[in-house]
Amino acid sequence: MKSNRPTVADILALKGKRQLSMLRVVTLQEAEAAEKAGIEMVSVPPALLGPAFREAAPSVFALPGLEYGDYVTAEEYLRAAFQAMRAGGDAVYCAASLAIIRRLRDEGIPVCSHVGLIPSKATWTGGFKAVGKTADSAMMIWNAVQALEEAGAFAAEIEVVPADVAALISANTSMFMISMGAGPGCDAQYLFADDVLGQTRGHTPRHAKTYRNLAAEFDRLQQERIAAFGEFRQDVESGAYPAERHNVGMAADELVRFRTMINV
Repeated sequence: MKSNRPTVADILALKGKRQLSMLRVVTLQEAEAAEKAGIEMVSVPPALLGPAFREAAPSVFALPGLEYGDYVTAEEYLRAAFQAMRAGGDAVYCAASLAIIRRLRDEGIPVCSHVGLIPSKATWTGGFKAVGKTADSAMMIWNAVQALEEAGAFAAEIEVVPADVAALISANTSMFMISMGAGPGCDAQYLFADDVLGQTRGHTPRHAKTYRNLAAEFDRLQQERIAAFGEFRQDVESGAYPAERHNVGMAADELVRFRTMINV
């Protein structure tokens, strides 16, 4: 299938011109919905990529995540990145070291990294809370952005950072800055499909916005499953299932012949 999906150059050319929308999707149904809704960028698990993904979402810019800790050496990251790109990725998400990001970039693989609240490294910034609320903390983010820019990353997710800080940083870096809870002053707005669809149970992030309540629908469907299964069990016990229409018939003379063959 010929694709008209944007390239890294196209994405970078939009920096500062308009906000793009980005979702984390984990199923082909979500990917197809993102495509049909006009979502420009998606983050995906690498396993989701392949022909079926591109059939469902031919024009979205896909960022498969090389999850921190799943790989260790630069060679492991590099191998995974090549596989993801061949499977239909347009760039890779990588929050590993600058040396690994530089290695990927040296091989021509576009990298989106991460600053601010980085879940896999949250212990260094005080846990799962906002980062950059003081000038010193904001300066740490700025230094990280500059380091990523020097290492060759083309983009970075900036997560749970004060909106004014994120806007200043975005305006003063060549990288494409993707806001997750970091205000409107970046280049794209990023949410998880689970939060958008109301599928999250328990804690919902402050920056999340829920547009549907699929959790309630899933609960209703589960009750329908239980009811249907129970009715089936009751039919089996009572003999209502299988009915005559569910059975395969046999000519009477053939049945007589078969009974003769087995002497019953």
